[in-house]
Amino acid sequence: MPAPNATAQLKELEVLAKAAPADALAGYEDLLQRATAGTLPGQDGLHAKEVAIMKIGELLAGQKNATGLTEHIKRSRGLFGDIAKAKTTKFIKGLIDMYGSIPGSLDLQVQVCKDCIEWAVAEKRVYLKQALETRLAGLYLDNKMYSDSLALIGSLLKELKRLDDKNVLMEVQLLESRAALTSARTSANSIYCPPLMQAALDLQSGILHAEDRDYKTAYSYFYEALDGFSSQEDKKAVSTLKYLLLCKIMLNLSEDVHSIITSKLGLKYAGSEVDAMKAVATAHQNRSLLEFEQAMNRYQDELRNDPIINFHLDALYDTLLEQNLLRVIEPFSRVEIAHVAELVKLPTPQVEAKLSQMILDHVFHGILDQGAGCLVVFEEPIHDKTYDDTLETIKNMNAVVESLYEKAAQLS
Repeated sequence: MPAPNATAQLKELEVLAKAAPADALAGYEDLLQRATAGTLPGQDGLHAKEVAIMKIGELLAGQKNATGLTEHIKRSRGLFGDIAKAKTTKFIKGLIDMYGSIPGSLDLQVQVCKDCIEWAVAEKRVYLKQALETRLAGLYLDNKMYSDSLALIGSLLKELKRLDDKNVLMEVQLLESRAALTSARTSANSIYCPPLMQAALDLQSGILHAEDRDYKTAYSYFYEALDGFSSQEDKKAVSTLKYLLLCKIMLNLSEDVHSIITSKLGLKYAGSEVDAMKAVATAHQNRSLLEFEQAMNRYQDELRNDPIINFHLDALYDTLLEQNLLRVIEPFSRVEIAHVAELVKLPTPQVEAKLSQMILDHVFHGILDQGAGCLVVFEEPIHDKTYDDTLETIKNMNAVVESLYEKAAQLS
């Protein structure tokens, strides 16, 4: 039957891709040709086609073959007729993103993205067109084409607001702020920039880097912004100090918060705003959910009403809850969920949902026995490295054989 053959071939090619990428590439192309020709009918052929399209792209990107990847994308567009539109969007975006691992291919990536947008318009695939235009705006930004990026974002925002697509709209708005900020920083480098304006640019840069979870870089920008605002006695210095302390907390350096607060600069802006961050840092250092919630309730105006602080503290609360649950369940192999909830002083449904998410995210190994209302925790499985080491050995041997073959060909 065709199904087992295709499934078995996919498994063989996956192993072969690690040891001999060139041979695997030929195998995937053959499989794609068979699936397209209809020799692998039904779901088996569709699955084989989907996997082959992406694997060929990955292998070409691994070989740094930008031209080959471009041809593959153009050829693949005609194969998406029987694939769901949502999957098609995911595949094309994934293939275009593969240029990221090929040095010097940014211009080609821009051109391919434009070609795919034209194809999406011709095929009346609106969602794909919007997704690709968002990607193109990002590529313009990477290519320092700020005017083109902002112009494309402007037209895209009008369309997204009309369609009320909140997820893509949020992504494009964030991209717009980055493009505008980068353009502004470029302009500031070529002229004299007043201290307050420079501090405002540094503050915005820090906020965007914090949004990307790059708290170390964000801290550097907030420090420069704080220095600028403080020298001009600007009231924004207090909120900037809060963001600077937030970065230390998010970097698991809560002990540094206390030293900053007691420094000359920290004492200058002492007050409820700084006290709020000190309370959060203490709760984080003690890994106490109760103290964290007390701080959030006590300093609601300083924390909850600041959208930037509120966004990051929600993520911090989630991390803190995860750490507390791991600490509580560590001694157990089987424990009632209600007992865990009692220990962390949270509602049972909330704890159950979080434990379920942690299991799915492989934070720990276990199952929820909902019939008995228990959590069953398994031992951490021992990873056998023999398989990985064998594949690495085969890969190295393949490289040696290819090198010897090339030298022998030169001698002959």
